Amino acid sequence: MTPRPESSGSHPEQPAEQRPAEPPASARKKKPAAAEAMSEKGAAKKKAGKKAGVRKGTAGKGVPKKEVPKQGVPKQGVPKQGVPKQGKAGKAGAVRVRVPEARPPAGRSAPPEAGPALSPALGPADRERLLDGTHHDPHAVLGAHPVPGGVAFRVFKPYALAVTVVSGDLTAELHDDGGGFFSALLPLREVPVYRLLVTYEEAVREVEDAYRLLPTLGELDLHLIGEGRHEELWTVLGAHPMTHQGVTGTRFAVWAPNARGVRVAGGFNFWDATGHPMRSLGSSGVWELFVPGVGEGELYKFDIARPDGSRTLRADPMARRTEVPPATSSVVTSSRYAWGDAEWLARRAETPVHEAPFSVYEVHLPSWRPGLTYRQLAEQLPAYVGDLGFTHVELMPVAEHPYGGSWGYQVTGFYAPTARLGTPDDFRYLVDALHRAGIGVIMDWVPAHFPRDEWALAEFDGRPLYEHADPLRAAHPDWGTLEFDLGRREVRNFLVANAVYWCQEFHIDGLRVDAVASMLYLDYSREPGRWTPNERGGRENLDAVAFLQEMNATVYRRVPGVVTVAEESTAWDGVTRATHHEGPSGFGGLGFGLKWNMGWMHDSLEYMSHEPVHRRYHHHEMTFSMVYAYSENYVLPISHDEVVHGKRSLVSKMPGDWWQQRAGLRAYLGFMWAHPGKQLLFMGQEFAQGAEWSEQHGPDWWLLDPAYGAEADHRGVRDLVRDLNTVYRHTPALWRLDTEPSGFRWVAGDAAEDDVVAFLRYDRDGSPLLAVSHFAPVVRHDYLIGVPDDVPAWHEVLNTDAARYGGGDVGGHGPVKPEPQGWHGFPASVRLTLPPLATVWLRPA
Repeated sequence: MTPRPESSGSHPEQPAEQRPAEPPASARKKKPAAAEAMSEKGAAKKKAGKKAGVRKGTAGKGVPKKEVPKQGVPKQGVPKQGVPKQGKAGKAGAVRVRVPEARPPAGRSAPPEAGPALSPALGPADRERLLDGTHHDPHAVLGAHPVPGGVAFRVFKPYALAVTVVSGDLTAELHDDGGGFFSALLPLREVPVYRLLVTYEEAVREVEDAYRLLPTLGELDLHLIGEGRHEELWTVLGAHPMTHQGVTGTRFAVWAPNARGVRVAGGFNFWDATGHPMRSLGSSGVWELFVPGVGEGELYKFDIARPDGSRTLRADPMARRTEVPPATSSVVTSSRYAWGDAEWLARRAETPVHEAPFSVYEVHLPSWRPGLTYRQLAEQLPAYVGDLGFTHVELMPVAEHPYGGSWGYQVTGFYAPTARLGTPDDFRYLVDALHRAGIGVIMDWVPAHFPRDEWALAEFDGRPLYEHADPLRAAHPDWGTLEFDLGRREVRNFLVANAVYWCQEFHIDGLRVDAVASMLYLDYSREPGRWTPNERGGRENLDAVAFLQEMNATVYRRVPGVVTVAEESTAWDGVTRATHHEGPSGFGGLGFGLKWNMGWMHDSLEYMSHEPVHRRYHHHEMTFSMVYAYSENYVLPISHDEVVHGKRSLVSKMPGDWWQQRAGLRAYLGFMWAHPGKQLLFMGQEFAQGAEWSEQHGPDWWLLDPAYGAEADHRGVRDLVRDLNTVYRHTPALWRLDTEPSGFRWVAGDAAEDDVVAFLRYDRDGSPLLAVSHFAPVVRHDYLIGVPDDVPAWHEVLNTDAARYGGGDVGGHGPVKPEPQGWHGFPASVRLTLPPLATVWLRPA
C-alpha cells in the first residue's frame, strides 16, 4: 500500500500576505463554470442570495436572477483560478457574519481561545493535493473544525463564485481564497450543523457539505475487509443510496490500496471529479465518500491517481447496475423488489440435489428469443420450460460483460446482471417467475478470469490488484484474459462474496462454476518453462484449491438448498467430496455438489458420430463411463460448447439420412436420461435444430411453424423430450440413487456386435427400471434380455421409435412376461423386439 503522507494542515500560522500569489499550474486549468451548479441536487431557493449576504464585490456580480441552471455549460463566469480576491473582503478569512446571540448553534466544542485569531485558509500543500486528487484525508482539512479563536470553515467548490455558511439564523459568507477554495474563521464556541449556499454564474444552490460528515463504514466492516472475510461485501463497497446523519445521498466506497488518491466522478458533477475527493480509511485500502443529494439512476466511475502519477477512470468493481454496453459507467441503484417465491425457497432444501430429479435446460437469455427483456422472458420462458418438464434452467452468464460474442464468459461487472435485458429488479422478476412455475435457476459463474478492458479490473489502481503480480500467472493462455490472484485474501473475498450475493440477492438456486480445470492447474495450457511449481513441487494451484473450498463451504452454509456445479474436465480427485474429507492425493474435497461429466459427453458423442457399421469397434465409449460413474456426483451435459464452432448441432452429429439422424438423436436422448447422473440439454437441441447455435439469432424456432413441411419431425423430438422428463420425474429409480452403485446393474454391457446397451436402475426400495438402447439401424426380433425373476411382467413406458416422435412405431405395446431361461447373469429373461436406432424403457407392470 502506498504510505499515507501526513496532511500539511491548514497552516493557521501563515498570514495571508505570505501565501503564494497563485496556486500550482494544475489549479489554473479552466473548466466548465457550471459543472457543479448543475450537479448539486435540489431546487434553488429564491431568497437564498439575500439570506447569504453575497456582496457584488465578491465575484464581480450579484446573485443571478435565474436559480435553475441552463442545460449545458455556461460560457462565462469562471472565477480566475489561484489569485485570492482583493477588496471589500479585507485580509484572508474576513467574512460578513450575522450571528444571533440568543441561540448559539450546537455541535462540537471549540478549544479555549488562546492568542489572536488565525487564518483558516488552506496551505499550498493541501491545496495542491486536493487539486491533483491525491489527498488521503480531505475531510481533515475541509468542512468545519474547531481551532483557536473559533471554528474554521473550509470549502472546495471549483466552479463557485461565492459560498455562504447557513446554520439556523447564522449566515456567514466565506472568503474566496482562489482556485475554488473558500474559508472563514467564525467566532463560535462549537461546530454547528450547517448547510452551504453556493453561488454559480447562473444559479444559487443550497447544499449539504459532504466534508462535515463522519465515515459511513464502521470498524467491524473495515476489519472484515482487511481479513478478507466480509461475506456480504456488496453491502459496504460500491454505491449505496442512504440517509447518513440525517442527510440523504449516496455512499461511495472502493478498494484501491495502491492509489495515491481517489475521487468520484459522475453525471452529478459533469464527470469532473475535482470537487469530490474520497478519504482513505486507513490500512484497509478502502476509499469512501458520502455525496449528499445523489440518488438512484446516477452514473458514476472512480477517478484514480495511480502510483506513477497518471490517472485512470474506472467502473466500480462492486457496481450492482451498469449502463447498457458498449457504455461502461456504473449506475447507482437499490432494490425494492417484493419476492413471491417464499414457498419455493422453503422447500428447495428438503431433498439433496443428488437425490432428487434434476433435468436442466441451458439457456442463453439474449438469444433464446432475441429482443425480449427480462420481464418479457418471464412471460414465455417459464411456460416453455415447464411444458417440457425440465426441473431447472441454467442461464449462461448474466453478469455484465462488454462483448456479446463472449456469451457472457468475460465478465466486467461481477455484481451486475447485464443491462442489455433490463434492470436488476427485472432480472429478479424473471427468477421469481421461474420459481413460481416450479423451476429452479442455475447461473453460470466465472471466477477464473476477467478481460483486460482498461476501464474495468485490469491493474485497477495502477498496479496488479485483482490479477496476479507475476505476468506468467496472470495471463490466461487460452482466452487473452487475466486470471484472478486467488492467493490474495481481498480478491478471494471479492469472489466468495459474489457467489453468496447471487444466491442471496437474486434467489439463485445454484452456481455452475466455469473453467474449474484452468484454475486448478498451474501448468494449464502452459508450456514447460512458462509456469512455476507450487511449494510442494507439484502443478496444483494451491490458492485455487483453498478458494474453491472456501467458496463452496460459505455458500452451502449461508444459503441452504443451493447447489454448486463444477465444469471440471480432468480426473481431479474429490471435486464433489466434502472439504473436510481428505482424499488419496492429500487434498480435502473441493466441496461442489455436482460435477459435469465431460468424459461421458466426449465418449458418447464420439460413439454416436460413427457410422452404425463401425460402432461395434467403439462400444467401450458407451460403457466406460460406468467405470468411474460413482467417483463424483455427475451431470451429463450436452451444452452450448458442443453445438458451436464447427462441432455441428446435436442431430447433425448423427450419421445417415434425415430419418436416421433423428432416430439416432432420439435413441441417444433416451440413453442419456436413463444413465446415472443428472441431465443438461442446450436450447434448440430439444427440437433437433439442424444448424449450429449462433448468439446472433438463437434457436431456429421457425422449424416448429405448422406451415413448415418438416415441422412434425422437429415437434416429434420435442415431444420425446417432454415425455422423457415426465417419466423421469415420476420414476425415482432414475434419480434417487444416482450417486450410489446400488442404484445400477449392468444387463448387457458387452453386446458390441449387436450395438446394444442394457442396464437396470433401482429405487431405494428395489423398484427397477429396465433401459435398453439399440444403436443399429435394423430391427432385432426376439432379442433376449436377462431380468430378475421377481417381476411377473414388464410394461413399456417409453419407446423413442414411437410414431408420435417420428419413429417407425416398432416394438411391443403390451406387457412382456419373463421366461425362466436365465440370461446375462440373471435367472430369467424377456424377449423384446428392438426397434432400429431406439431406446426402450420398461417398468414392472
